[in-house]
Order: sequence, then C-alpha cells, then structure tokens
Amino acid sequence: MTPPFEILEVDPMRPGRAGGALDRAAQALASGELVVVPTETVYGLAARPDLPGATARLFEAKRRPVELTLPVLAADQVRAWAVARPEAAARRLAGAFWPGPLTMVLPRTERSKPWRLGHRAGSIGVRVPDHAVALALLELAGPLAATSANISGRPPLGDPEAIVASFGAAVAVYLVLPRGAPPPAGSPSTVVELTGGEFRVLRPGAVDGAALRRVLAGRAAGPAPGPGDPARPRNG
Repeated sequence: MTPPFEILEVDPMRPGRAGGALDRAAQALASGELVVVPTETVYGLAARPDLPGATARLFEAKRRPVELTLPVLAADQVRAWAVARPEAAARRLAGAFWPGPLTMVLPRTERSKPWRLGHRAGSIGVRVPDHAVALALLELAGPLAATSANISGRPPLGDPEAIVASFGAAVAVYLVLPRGAPPPAGSPSTVVELTGGEFRVLRPGAVDGAALRRVLAGRAAGPAPGPGDPARPRNG
C-alpha cells in the first residue's frame, strides 16, 4: 500500500543529485499540496501562494489564525521583487542580508495582490533564504508561502520525526536533511516593516536590529558569507 506521504532525504551539500526528490516536491506543490522543506532558520511548511486552496490547507494544517499573514520565500531578489514592491531601503537591506534570515514586509505587486495569505491584503512579507535545499526547490516551484513547521503557538520543530508526527498525511512530501548534515539554526528570521516609508522591527530574530539600522544609515555592510557555509548552494 502506498503511504499517504513521502519522506525524502536531500543533502544540502549536493542538491544537484536530489533532482527526483525536488521534482516530486514541486509536483506536489503544483497540485495544491503541502511540502516541508529545510531553511537556514527552521524547517518550513510550504504551499503555492497562487493556489487559494493550498494556502487554506496550510492555515488548516498549522492551525494558524488568518490574522497572521503568511510570508513568502523567493529564490533571488529578482523573483522577490516580482511579488513585493521595494524602495531604496528594501534594496539596501536585501543587498546586505539576502540570502539570509531577514523577512521584509513590503507593498504587494500586481502579481501577488490576488494571493490569499491572510488579513493583510495590501502587503507581503518576503525573504530569500540561505539554504541550498530551499533555494533548489524555489527554483523549480517558484515563490512559496512558507511558515515554520510547527502547530501555531508551539515552538518550531527541528527533528524531522517530530514534524512528521505533528502533520502526518496533511503534508504530501517531507524534504529532510540526512543524519550528520547541519540542522536549521532554530532562530527565526527577523521581520521588518517597510511599508509607507517607515522602518519597524516586527519580530526580533537572527539579524540584529542595530545591524539593520547601520546598513540603512550607510554606515556598514551586511555580514559576508563564510567560505565553508554549508547552507550555500553547491554544485554536484
């Protein structure tokens, strides 16, 4: 008997060798199903944002109130700006901290205006993650609505077995890291508001608010990636 979901290992050091797993996840997403995918911060629960039934399924599986608008992940800045409208401040922060754990709340573009992500219909939270597996899936599937893979109000889960136990058949494909691979850091992304010409930290996280303000003031650049960072995409 075919199981109601699939658990597929993807090595972040060799995402190019996991084409079958990534293709299966992208197919599930295109069918309106949910997928779990690792990022550098936490495991994420993801859905296609342009499919209303998929985002509704995500809210239901996570038991997330619709007042909490779903953020969106994109593969790079170009694709992020296709769904969120940046001004100079957003471009400066993106240049310093993307890919990385910074979510920016910006006005929606025409493409993302119809997406049912929650109560905030005029704005969208967007991020370019810094994890090879997440980026590889985003390249295949396009932007994804994604939130931490845990029941709303409970701590994020870092153990794939605990995630599967929480969601079961509500998720079609679980992309999990192999044993020995660096797990997600566990710290959430920093969320900042950049609509209406204002800058405000909505949720403290992995990027320090003072570092953000220094970049906006033109006094510092963002952190440079380490040469051995396992979350960076690699060939192979």
